[in-house]
Amino acid sequence: MSPALLPKPTAPGTGPEDDVQLSLRDHLLELRQRLKWAVIWLGVGFCASYYWSQQIFHFMMRPVLAALPEGEKSLHFASSIEPFMIYLKVGLYAGLFVASPMIFWQIWRFVAPGLYRKERKTIVPFVAAATLFFVGGAAFCYLVILPPAFQFLINTAGPDIKPVLMMDDQLGLVMMMLLAFGIIFELPLILTLFAMIGIVDWKFLSKYRRHAIVVNVIIAAFVTPTGDPFNLALMALPMMLCYELGVLGAYVFGKKDGTPRLTA
Repeated sequence: MSPALLPKPTAPGTGPEDDVQLSLRDHLLELRQRLKWAVIWLGVGFCASYYWSQQIFHFMMRPVLAALPEGEKSLHFASSIEPFMIYLKVGLYAGLFVASPMIFWQIWRFVAPGLYRKERKTIVPFVAAATLFFVGGAAFCYLVILPPAFQFLINTAGPDIKPVLMMDDQLGLVMMMLLAFGIIFELPLILTLFAMIGIVDWKFLSKYRRHAIVVNVIIAAFVTPTGDPFNLALMALPMMLCYELGVLGAYVFGKKDGTPRLTA
């Protein structure tokens, strides 16, 4: 055979032989498997967290209690079973954070067949980065967003109105905020992963940056409980930074061969 007709060699981990072709049924079976293990690890995290659920609850309620006026720094419950159910919820929420590395591991195992072999080897950096962003987003919310947000909300009532805050309501509000920020801070990793799969590239993300800014502000307006410009900016600015980090990740780690499904 003429040398011109010989197939061109490809670097290991970059050729089409590294692609894993799965049918729709295989994808659904794989999804079920990953969901099963994610639920199992969530249960393990719940078991590890429930013993300290009372202490975790009081730690989570610090921004709420700090915003209450002197002499009113307490929360209330409406039925005898409510504290028990609340601590179950706290154990579940805390278990989600404890088990987050293994849950992200299952997410990676699900999307890995769409990547080349050399890209699949980045599982440890992916899990570490995903856990760091998730916990970091929740920590940013707890330390930066919640204190001024509860100060604003409670002081809005006026000096002559005494607050009677229920445990369940405050837990739901705090956890919604913590989870929302944790998920939003995953944006750089999500965009990088989309670029690695080939759905988008950094040019597409750069072209639609202005649209992303508008969407970020709209999401921030819905997520922040107060809606005032200060708390809105505290939410929107980190989201924009996360988007820019995602563009950078897409530029560095995105597929260099082939056209993305969404093009600029």
